[in-house]
Amino acid sequence: MTDAPTPFTPAEQPEHALPYGTPDAPRVAVRGEARLEVDPEIARIGITVQARGTDRAAALQDLTRRNSEVIDLVKSYGEAVEKLATGAFTVTPQLTHKGRGERVRAYHGNVHLTATLTDFSALGELATRLADHELTRVAGPWWDLRPDSPAHREARQQAVREAVQRAREYAEALGARLDALLELADIGAEAPAPGGPMLRSRAAYGGTAHEETAPALDLEPQQQTVYAHVNARFTMTRPTL
Repeated sequence: MTDAPTPFTPAEQPEHALPYGTPDAPRVAVRGEARLEVDPEIARIGITVQARGTDRAAALQDLTRRNSEVIDLVKSYGEAVEKLATGAFTVTPQLTHKGRGERVRAYHGNVHLTATLTDFSALGELATRLADHELTRVAGPWWDLRPDSPAHREARQQAVREAVQRAREYAEALGARLDALLELADIGAEAPAPGGPMLRSRAAYGGTAHEETAPALDLEPQQQTVYAHVNARFTMTRPTL
């Protein structure tokens, strides 16, 4: 028969049973926060190229031609475009239910592309020239920061400094000082898109513009708000109460 475990007396309680520290080494838990307003680093636009026709081969030929024209136009902006990616491609028959059976009335084709730009002075002109293409839809822009943007690092560091400062102020209010860091927990850093206008710029790219082309849009980049939050736990010296 196995002996039952001997319960701990108050003096024998293990260290982890004292989550709030001891009278000689009290613990203080704080939250550090940071919020930065920074300029966007990239802008994305969505491009949808369409084609319609009663003949499938002709519809595909039109879609291929328009897609090539759009790709050539975007690539003509050189280094202003960081990335061009093709997404979904669809060709859908439109059926008619008149008469005794189903038959194809027309064919609808779509190609979706995403262009990522780093030079915002080219963005308005490119968006306008794309929208001027036949059966081409342009959506955006969506402003953003790169995942490895220095703004994320600065926000995290600022949140840690704020946590240390807050803990130090609590300790000083008790006539004590911080002694050691017990835990630092990163509870997230994110960059939502909403923000206000920061800069305005325009320039011509991609060769000579045609007179009949609509004027370039004057787009206002939106500032990005970067958040960082940390939880920190410290021990401090014995307070003077």
